[in-house]
Amino acid sequence: MDITKIRSLFPITKEAIYLNSASQAPLNTCVQNKLETYLQSELNFQGKKGFNRDDIRIPLANLLGGSPEEYALTTSTGVGLGMIAQGIDFKKGDNIIIPEKEHWNNAFPWLHLESKGVEIKFAKLNEDNSLDPEAIAKLIDNQTRVVAIAAVRFNSGFRPNLSKIGKIAHSKNALFVVDAAQGAGMAPIDVVNDEIDIMAGCGFKWLLGMHGTGFLYVSNRVVKMIQPVLPGMYAAHINYDKLSYHETARKFETGTLAYPLFTAWSAGLDVLLSIGVQAVYEKAIENTTLIINGLLKKNYNLITPIKNKEERSAIVHFYANSFEKTKALFLKLKAHKVMVTLQGENIRVSPNFFTTKEEIEVFLSLI
Repeated sequence: MDITKIRSLFPITKEAIYLNSASQAPLNTCVQNKLETYLQSELNFQGKKGFNRDDIRIPLANLLGGSPEEYALTTSTGVGLGMIAQGIDFKKGDNIIIPEKEHWNNAFPWLHLESKGVEIKFAKLNEDNSLDPEAIAKLIDNQTRVVAIAAVRFNSGFRPNLSKIGKIAHSKNALFVVDAAQGAGMAPIDVVNDEIDIMAGCGFKWLLGMHGTGFLYVSNRVVKMIQPVLPGMYAAHINYDKLSYHETARKFETGTLAYPLFTAWSAGLDVLLSIGVQAVYEKAIENTTLIINGLLKKNYNLITPIKNKEERSAIVHFYANSFEKTKALFLKLKAHKVMVTLQGENIRVSPNFFTTKEEIEVFLSLI
């Protein structure tokens, strides 16, 4: 990984220390150039729109596994999960298992189903904010229709063992649903090996796109079990007076997308493919090891579980002895152009593959 060449793609690295990729990826010049080229073509528009949806589906399949036909294009993680929650034929007495304190995109769509008599079971976290697969195994039964979990938890950086949880879900014929917003593009995910049935994600974080881009993976194994709830012209074969859905994940696509954003996103996905997710993840562990060791030396309180290396990600949460001190620390970092997030009562630090050891040392020196 040529760090100098990589950093040249991200102009923010010349202006600030960007440790905030869990919030959104900084715009890179590859995406910017492709967006500007597209917009330039609109000034002298002649002919049909040039966007090819396979320009996104194919790299997503290369990054995350499965086949391109199993990916639908959406506008966000929440839209994808919401369509799935409404598209499953739940009955009164069915139950869904999610971890407690999950991100709202992977909680609200399921909680909404309580009005239909569906029970939501919350898997308990450990004291260190980790989650054992056994916590889900204790709750699952023959009435469980869905086990839904984030690939990486936004509020701690914990990375659960997806393959073990997938096996637990399938032991009771439940669907295994994954919120990939904080995992896709940063940590290795293989929808086949991890036994994932459904996975939704967004482009604007670790996948190096912008807001308004997203995807929904639905395995061919289960696609017939879920009905579209927002069918548009791209969900079905083009016939007058007849609705004939595609037999793949395409049936979950709606109408026209923001073509400029998706066209530009393909350039970000190409950057990731050229680096490789495994290399990105190894850099994430290298970066967060430096951060964690530095925080421990300075006696800060860690929210992030650190017992098992394989359960870590590029996200670290910590706090000072009081919220006032934590907020003051956040404002100090911001004043020195060190970009992090104040999330609740914690500071979230999320470096990326373009982050240097020297930048982390500056961050640690300021706290």
